Amino acid sequence: MNPVKEICVESFAETIAAVAAGATRIELCEHLACGGTTPSYGTIKHVLKKIDLPVIVMIRPRGGDFCYSEEEFNIMCDDVTICKELNATGVVFGLLNKDKTIDIERTQALVRLAQPMQVTFHKAIDDSVDILLAVNQLKEIGVNRILTSGGYPTAIEGKDVLNKMIAIADKQLTIIVAGKVTWENFKQIQLDIPSTEYHGRRLVKF
Repeated sequence: MNPVKEICVESFAETIAAVAAGATRIELCEHLACGGTTPSYGTIKHVLKKIDLPVIVMIRPRGGDFCYSEEEFNIMCDDVTICKELNATGVVFGLLNKDKTIDIERTQALVRLAQPMQVTFHKAIDDSVDILLAVNQLKEIGVNRILTSGGYPTAIEGKDVLNKMIAIADKQLTIIVAGKVTWENFKQIQLDIPSTEYHGRRLVKF
């Protein structure tokens, strides 16, 4: 089976180009320069209407850290609800406490709200104080995937941690290997970090 190539894009036009270039799943965002934020309602609606591939929508009200105020959390809840109403495949989010542990309570709440959509916990995990503990916690919460570079700037640097994460995840959730994964280095990363799913902006050539 060919691995999933999830391409992060920040516009409708980029989505169309990524699909044409061979993407197998889309992560739809805006403002990737700050790590990605929630795209507009119109962008989500038109992407979902135009393409047949799975689309995972970023739920992030701002750039910066992953410790959100009550108002920001309420915005995230509303955005998850909108994505569910629009029949998105899934959503991607990540929440930490001030001490950089996983915000279990609010993550659980968003996972419940998102059902039956798929849920990815994004690279917020790379900022957590104990990545391997976080994998176990997210398994218990019931997320479908974790997007990570193993706590390092790139997947290549984080390969040892990533392989440990994949072993912990087992068959209960999927580790999406991220962090400067490109079409040029993809084959080597596959060999070094055997997973079923990979993520990048340049994972396909478009």
